[in-house]
Amino acid sequence: MCAKHQVVKTLLWDFHVKELNASMGEFGGWEVPMIYTGIMKEHMIVRTDCGIFDVSHMGRIKVTGPDVIPFLQKIYTKDISKTKDYWMSGPTLALNEHARVKDDEMPYKISDEEWLIIANAPYREKMLKHYDKVIKENGFKVKVEDLTFKLAMIAVQGPKTVEVFEKMGAGRVDDLHTLQFRMNEEIAGKKVFLISRSGWTGEDGFEIWAEPKAMVEIYRALLKAGAKPVGTVCRDTLRIEMGFVLGGHEYEEDPTKFPPANSLRYGMGAIDWDKHGFIGEEALRAYRREGVRWIRVGIRMRKKHARAILRFGYPLYIEDQYAGWVTSGTYSPYLKRSVGQAYIDARYAIFGDFVEVEIRGKRYEGRILDFPLIPGRPVVK
Repeated sequence: MCAKHQVVKTLLWDFHVKELNASMGEFGGWEVPMIYTGIMKEHMIVRTDCGIFDVSHMGRIKVTGPDVIPFLQKIYTKDISKTKDYWMSGPTLALNEHARVKDDEMPYKISDEEWLIIANAPYREKMLKHYDKVIKENGFKVKVEDLTFKLAMIAVQGPKTVEVFEKMGAGRVDDLHTLQFRMNEEIAGKKVFLISRSGWTGEDGFEIWAEPKAMVEIYRALLKAGAKPVGTVCRDTLRIEMGFVLGGHEYEEDPTKFPPANSLRYGMGAIDWDKHGFIGEEALRAYRREGVRWIRVGIRMRKKHARAILRFGYPLYIEDQYAGWVTSGTYSPYLKRSVGQAYIDARYAIFGDFVEVEIRGKRYEGRILDFPLIPGRPVVK
């Protein structure tokens, strides 16, 4: 008999259910708030106003010791030695030996010997085992501590976010630069472990880590100042518009099902080609020399096919030739049409060209585009 799948409740579960009437659901092994008032409404709150996501399901891991920097250099494709104290390195990739992505993660540097790592919820346990293996194989003097169940985490996102913090009397957050963080601050009269400025929506925003009881009070203060609760479902629609990736869709470890990390076109300096010695480097450089077959691109459906919703695995065709497959798709409330991400054969990866998507035996036309898929947002390099 198979073991029953264990689903962990978000640390703020009672608050979401009893006070905010959230519709809960499973994501990455966690029961999280999926929807409050409606996907499209919540999506537009983040694009035009200020929304609060509970992202406590994401892994929060602390690594300490004299060998933390060589340990992280072994794990990641980015040269994290350049990171200043109290700055995030920017997202980077952890690869396996086949140059496939184990996880895309965000390291935070407190000091040379003390770092924090944000891991994606479905891969937290796998990555903890991976860290342990790398530490033992290399004899690194590093201690790993999982903070995920000790601290809640929220992301406050949208163009009016700074205005909301000012109404709370926490306007000092505005002097944080993008990818900078501070620790042991006070917000709404409550001590927070950390506040950082980044976000995965394409909008300005901040992440707050705090003990669950304190976080509930901070959340209430944010609501009183004008922010609105938004769920995990619209976080997905927002990231698709921006061209941000999701494990199991745009990447995974299996080399028979997913292209190498080069194909992701991840951007943001996640791969540093001047760096050497990371896991998967040999295979990654081989793909760089030889070239890759598949390239990740964006797709925006033509207006006449605006409601042809793209889904994982749908095949793509150009002049009746198989050209690739969809990895993620959604209806964009911002663009009022279906958009998605896809892997397309490099021979056909011409931005501006049209491609046909086969949906239940019928074909619908869309345009191949670079990211982001929405206007007015900076291209992430």
